[in-house]
Amino acid sequence: MSGPLRLSAREILALVADSAAAFDELPHPARESAPDGPLAWPGYDASRARAAERTGETESVVCGVGRVEGTRAVLIAFEFGFLGGSLGERTGDRLEAAYRHARDHRLPVVALVATGGSRMQEGMVALTQLQRVARQSALTRQAGLAQIAVLRDPTTGGGWATLGAGADVVLALPGAQVGFAGSRVRPPDADPAAYTAEAQVAAGSADAVVEPGALRETLGRWLRLLTRPSREPAPVPRALGAQDLPATGWDAVLRARSPRRPRADAYLDAYFTVRAAIGGDRCGGTDPDGMRCGFGEHRGRTVAYAAQTGTATRPAGYRTATRLIRLADRLGIPVLTLVDTPGAANDAEAERQGAGAAIAELFGAVATPRTPVTTLVIGEGGSGGALALAAPGRTWATPDSYFSVIAPEAAAAILKRPPGEAEATAGRLRIRPQDLAELGVVRTDLP
Repeated sequence: MSGPLRLSAREILALVADSAAAFDELPHPARESAPDGPLAWPGYDASRARAAERTGETESVVCGVGRVEGTRAVLIAFEFGFLGGSLGERTGDRLEAAYRHARDHRLPVVALVATGGSRMQEGMVALTQLQRVARQSALTRQAGLAQIAVLRDPTTGGGWATLGAGADVVLALPGAQVGFAGSRVRPPDADPAAYTAEAQVAAGSADAVVEPGALRETLGRWLRLLTRPSREPAPVPRALGAQDLPATGWDAVLRARSPRRPRADAYLDAYFTVRAAIGGDRCGGTDPDGMRCGFGEHRGRTVAYAAQTGTATRPAGYRTATRLIRLADRLGIPVLTLVDTPGAANDAEAERQGAGAAIAELFGAVATPRTPVTTLVIGEGGSGGALALAAPGRTWATPDSYFSVIAPEAAAAILKRPPGEAEATAGRLRIRPQDLAELGVVRTDLP
């Protein structure tokens, strides 16, 4: 059984750059080092010389500017064959210079990571390079520039905890070893399957596993989508289902709950020509069945989207939507949200996962971005779990949707009315789209 694909720095650059001519290596910052490095580690200079002879490189990273599917970006490629792709003082110099170049020239950053962590022969001097990298990444984030990481085999230690996990979008090659703990420092009984790219995607710490043959195309799509800011709000999608308004509140409920009503995927497919999804809340959770998040192309413009799918939304779903909106805000990309949930998940596990805090974070993210947010209610709008995704003053509702302080059945129970009162309660709550428009909750100019 073959292991994960291991490519040199030059090989991975050739895989993602449009051509060799499309990659211009950045000049190497000059640094005078004491013999055998800052710790005077016996044999360190000899080890570096052997690594250079073996790999043809003079450090563990190669940095330059290249085109990926036509989009210019700063590319950072780790050479694992050079002392395990470890970070030392000179590595930090090159990384800092690469990030500065990205900011000076307003370019996104793509880090092609393969590293075992910090360099032992430089001790704490090597470890503090992580602070340098983290600062450069944060400054680049503040500058509104996108950062994408590709996790190669292996990506462990500080390289994973900075360049990898700190990126806006995290992709990984199949079977790559990924984890903060490297293979030699894990507990002896640790499950090796937990330290893989696939496990990180399942845990919400990475967005997708990408086959090597699809990597250039995937990176190109992401770079195009994340480098097209726009000040204009996302246009409101047209209603795909019923066109006539419901007669009663209960009619609105039945329409919204109908299995034949168009769901989020139908709206997203009709609205976007190209889509790229993000996955996971970066806190150990995903909600693949309850929330769709990502970026897409609509009439030549990039629009970010967060869409509920008609199920009870999990805390990880809310956190993923918050992550999406904050990223779009930093990049200056308008956001479209689709509301469709009977309510937030309210089981014991959801409470343990911090449902209240997750919803609170999303309320804040939707209420305060500089980028415009457009909302369309396409089905059930169940209480605060739905309202958290709705943009104040820029929310529309389709004819087969409703929005309510709580589901009519639950409202009847809270008011101590018999179950048969749910239909009448739905009418009193004024939850139809036309009622919501009269109340000023939604806008009326729906396409």
